[in-house]
Amino acid sequence: MELTWNSENPARWDAPKQRIIGSAPAGIFDSRFTELTTGAPLSGDWWRIDADGKPVGYAWLDAVWGDAEITVAVDESAREKGIGTYTLDNLERVAREKGLNRLYNTVRPNHPDRAKVSSWFEKRGYSASADGSLMRAVATRG
Repeated sequence: MELTWNSENPARWDAPKQRIIGSAPAGIFDSRFTELTTGAPLSGDWWRIDADGKPVGYAWLDAVWGDAEITVAVDESAREKGIGTYTLDNLERVAREKGLNRLYNTVRPNHPDRAKVSSWFEKRGYSASADGSLMRAVATRG
């Protein structure tokens, strides 16, 4: 399986995002995604992950004051095949290139797989806090 990392600039809501993000069970992503219409502009930086030319995931990064919130979204049919790790590795690379200090992701209390997703981030060096945030330093020390 060949994975590619594709910058979306400008990013817009489309059918593959609706399939992977918009139709996810409640609690996984921000509920505002269910309100978007095709072609709506999206804030932050977005990347599409393709496997053999087919969209299988998305990455989002929104930088504020030297840190960035991230989202990793993988199509349900493509999970547990390394796509999430590929996506997170690329987000961390982009963050270092941008000179960011830390990345964080919040796993919502009503996420149906909260413990599994939190554990996945923790195994990749993210530290959990009581509010569900998981954070990791990415800045290169010089």
